[in-house]
Amino acid sequence: MRFIPTTLACIGGLVALATSAVAEPTDIIVRVLSKDAKFIGTSMGGMRVTLRDAQTGEVLATGITQGGTGDTKRLMHEGGGRRTQLSDPSSAKFAVTLALAEPRLIEVEAYGPLAQLQAAHRVLSSQWVIPGRGHAGGDGWVLELPGFVVDVLSPPAHIKLKGAGKVDVRANVLMMCGCPIEPAGLWDADKYEVQAIVRRDGNPVARLPMRYAGETSQFVASVAVEVAGTYDVLVYAHDPANGNTGVDRTTFIVE
Repeated sequence: MRFIPTTLACIGGLVALATSAVAEPTDIIVRVLSKDAKFIGTSMGGMRVTLRDAQTGEVLATGITQGGTGDTKRLMHEGGGRRTQLSDPSSAKFAVTLALAEPRLIEVEAYGPLAQLQAAHRVLSSQWVIPGRGHAGGDGWVLELPGFVVDVLSPPAHIKLKGAGKVDVRANVLMMCGCPIEPAGLWDADKYEVQAIVRRDGNPVARLPMRYAGETSQFVASVAVEVAGTYDVLVYAHDPANGNTGVDRTTFIVE
């Protein structure tokens, strides 16, 4: 009989251990904010969000942000304080409930925008998450994605041209959330540097400023072509105010 208390104590300890390891539902909302712009959501194909245990690499959840770009006035304010909430119920997000039994250092990776893969890249963030104490209040877990969506529209890749002349380069330039760029607009075309860097057979040929083309988010330049070869055109958009930058490229052949 003297062994019974010890046995019961062991059983009690095991029960307590099992109870302490019960997983708790933990809500997490992830939003991705285009640098100097709005949230990235359905209109741009969304952002692929992956949550991992930062210490083991275990994938805990994955999905795509869905919803709108958010309230422009709420986002593009000048006098908001550091506690000002940027999102509203329509703002794009990825929401998930994790079953956590213990505090975990979680890493969030966001990749996109998925509808413009030539401009897509990834951002990472990590923080501790406590069971039952998630990140769903306020704006949730917000990641900022830098860059511009630059999409070279012409010339089409690998087109073959005959003889000397001029080749028009046209590009569409957007914020990563899909927000438009135009002179005197909220995203002012006159404040951004958009240029085309041209190489022929790997050698520098020209660096040309691209002008606003009269259509929202469109920029153009003309490249003088006098020598046969394979031409590589890299178009970039750059914001001198904050370093925000995006690129795209195309090639064409002069015979």
